Amino acid sequence: MDPLPSPRAQPTPRNVYVFGLTSFLNDTASEMAYWVLPAFLASLGAGPAQLGIIEGIAESVASFAKLFSGYVTDKVARRKPIVVAGYLVANAVKPLLALVSSWWQILGIRFSDRFAKGVRGTARDVMVAESVDKSALGSAYGLIQAMDSAGAIAGPLLALAIIGHFGMRGVFASAAMPGALCVLVAWIGIREVRRKPPLQTRAPSPVRTEPNSAAAPKSGWLPKLPLSFYYVLALVTLFSLGNSSDMFLVLRAGSIGIPASRAPLLGLVFNIMFTLLSWPAGKFSDRFSRSAIAATGYFVFAIVYFVFALAPSHLAIWLTMAFYGLFYALTNPVLKALVVESVASDVRGRALGIYSFLTSVTTLLSSIITGALWKVYGPAIPFYFSAGIATASAFALLAHRSPAK
Repeated sequence: MDPLPSPRAQPTPRNVYVFGLTSFLNDTASEMAYWVLPAFLASLGAGPAQLGIIEGIAESVASFAKLFSGYVTDKVARRKPIVVAGYLVANAVKPLLALVSSWWQILGIRFSDRFAKGVRGTARDVMVAESVDKSALGSAYGLIQAMDSAGAIAGPLLALAIIGHFGMRGVFASAAMPGALCVLVAWIGIREVRRKPPLQTRAPSPVRTEPNSAAAPKSGWLPKLPLSFYYVLALVTLFSLGNSSDMFLVLRAGSIGIPASRAPLLGLVFNIMFTLLSWPAGKFSDRFSRSAIAATGYFVFAIVYFVFALAPSHLAIWLTMAFYGLFYALTNPVLKALVVESVASDVRGRALGIYSFLTSVTTLLSSIITGALWKVYGPAIPFYFSAGIATASAFALLAHRSPAK
């Protein structure tokens, strides 16, 4: 009894490709710095506890920004300025890592970078949803995610080429080039999407002047959202309690003897798998249960963290890091599409904002917990903890029924 997909105002996926290119360039700049950051922190005298604070606060501020951005996105007529400004700020502060002398300065830079990401992220995701048909949501998010992770391949490769000649500070400074290109492409290429009436209203009302019925869901920070959305939200939040910063994987690899100079290569093998599988996973979720696909990703995460807890050999770490890319491919674009398709079109921004806010706040808590457990009990215990939470979340997510395709 579901209505047939409605024709879109923009039949061509221009925005999807432009957002894919901006994601590629932005992530190239970000990943040039990200995978050498633990070693750089160590050179400044900081350790796992400081890393947990930096990454936890950085990701949580992004969540607050997404919550605010989600509300604004549902209210404003033009979203492009929000997206472009987010890319501009993020790529202006990243090269400043080349000048820092203490870990709290890195905290300030990561704070600004993640805040800008949060501001632009929700607006971008809503623009993507309005640029394609509902039946192609997974494919659109999967393509953008694939381009994003392709940038995360290019970034570590550039870092490896630069670090031997100019050191870690040279890597940070060089990130300004792809960052500037990202801002330019976003400014020139993104097109505004015309706002359409909510698709839930199958037939137009005979009288347009209904003062409260249509406007009620749009007012306020917490609109009425379906129970299925809150079920998924609760499970993803539970999972996020064990999903600390990926920098702890890099630290764990270093604790068993993999040198810091090889950290960008860990990011490379992870992102190759991520890039290759994101678009197919998104397309697959357009035909089959998104909940089951995301649950499979949680099982993959549990396996990865269990192996990292054991850390049997260098080879096992390298192979498992590649396998880790499958987790992201099966969850990032798929869960985003699941959230978008389960709510009305006029509250997508707030739904995505609430989703990102709660999961990121729990990621902050998880990073702090992981850093504390590592310090008190050693590196294995936090990884066992994360694997257990992921397994429980996967079984619970299997019980959720995705909207019918």
